[in-house]
Amino acid sequence: MTRISCPELAAKVMTAVDAAAFINPGDSVGMSGFTGAGYPKMVPQALARRIERAHGNGEDFKIELWTGASTAPEVDGALADVHGIDKRLPYNSDPKLRALINAGEVDYVDAHLSHSAQHVWFGFYGNLDVAVVEVAAILPNGLLVPGSSIGNNKTWLDQADRVILEVNSWQPRDFEGFHDVYYGARLPPYRTPIQLTHPLQRIGDPYLRVDPAKVVAVVETNHPDRNSPFSAPDANSQAIAGHLLEFLRHEVKIGRLPANLLPLQSGVGNIANAVLAGLNDSEFENLFAFTEVLQDGLLDLLDSGKLTAVSATSFGLSPGGVRRFLDNVSSYKGRILLRSEEISNHPELIRRLGIIAINGMIEADIYGNVNSTHVMGSSIMNGIGGSGDFARNSYLNFFVSPSTAKGGTISSIVPMVSHVDHTEHDVQVLVTEQGLADLRGLSPSERAAKIIANCAHPDYRHRLQDYYDRARAARKDARHTPHLLTEALSWHQNYLDNGQM
Repeated sequence: MTRISCPELAAKVMTAVDAAAFINPGDSVGMSGFTGAGYPKMVPQALARRIERAHGNGEDFKIELWTGASTAPEVDGALADVHGIDKRLPYNSDPKLRALINAGEVDYVDAHLSHSAQHVWFGFYGNLDVAVVEVAAILPNGLLVPGSSIGNNKTWLDQADRVILEVNSWQPRDFEGFHDVYYGARLPPYRTPIQLTHPLQRIGDPYLRVDPAKVVAVVETNHPDRNSPFSAPDANSQAIAGHLLEFLRHEVKIGRLPANLLPLQSGVGNIANAVLAGLNDSEFENLFAFTEVLQDGLLDLLDSGKLTAVSATSFGLSPGGVRRFLDNVSSYKGRILLRSEEISNHPELIRRLGIIAINGMIEADIYGNVNSTHVMGSSIMNGIGGSGDFARNSYLNFFVSPSTAKGGTISSIVPMVSHVDHTEHDVQVLVTEQGLADLRGLSPSERAAKIIANCAHPDYRHRLQDYYDRARAARKDARHTPHLLTEALSWHQNYLDNGQM
């Protein structure tokens, strides 16, 4: 049975090849998708083939690609393969596209996710020519049932000159009612407070809206999301989770956190899932989450009853997690709410709700500055995503990582980070498998002592302490945040010279 019940839009059904013809060289194209969920499955691949033919004929054909966050090989990978992207924002994790960005072929705007939609509304990025958005169904009145992610879809549909809809029947029809799309945002100076005071409170509509006159094509598909498996938590991840959970117990004991904690946000990955698994085995009950991505660990907590409900902008499940969700989709209605990322990552709401944020990092320095995005200062890995939105505005934030990388040849704790995403002013707690450093209320020198003693690997602890001692002794008038600048930079250069990276 067709998922397209609106006669006006049903009349615009066509193939992905015909739909891709509405995208022109130089267009800015906003596509759905967030962490491999809810991205368009067919039009980007048809567009990639069209671009490849154009390049074969000597034509220059590239687009600007805007999304909610990362997508999948069928989007970023396919367009990277044919060198069809001129600029990308606000987040990417595709290895092929990453290589083009680091080679200087693609300009990459690595933006805070809470900024991306509003910057489009402000006109900072120029005109949005086309939106390509996946939905689960089109209702008779033209309203759209969102799928497994919302991301920036509301903004793309509102702002684009032309709209292409992919209606994916793989997405469960039962998704109707899982979403809350806020349409109350206004531009400065006419903004009003967002009236959300509980993670599961509804403040919007269950549907996306689109002007039918802007819809130039509708494509029917039946293809699954990119669902990446997670590795079982290793010893380091479990140790990090143990330190973090013991710290939360301490905060509850001394009265700085309630017994059921505060709403949780966790980044994507094995460490985050290890922390969530630890919560599942802990004494904590009646938990809530206000986060970006609903991954397996949160689904486990929902299934066990430890987690009452979760607000997010996207799913990010493993294949097993997807099967579990699809088999029991109706049981999750009312306990899972998906919102636009401008709401899931909104600083006002993060601060009001008092979020506990847990995010990964590449490296931290001895004073608490964190690098989440770049290897050796120059090569982008993925992007800052929403970690900055949560770090600066949360009640309590953690940055987590193993203490070493590359088989122990690189320390994740360094004298000076090679790239700063989160300054020492925003970072509260660092955690490695070695231990935890609570940096709240500490001066730079006090932070250095805790980070070196608690978080650095023993193989590097002496070198870091020696660096700090010599930096402090070098100048009597520069002991607030002492550095030996040349040596701090050479710490990274040594790895390059030794061929480690």
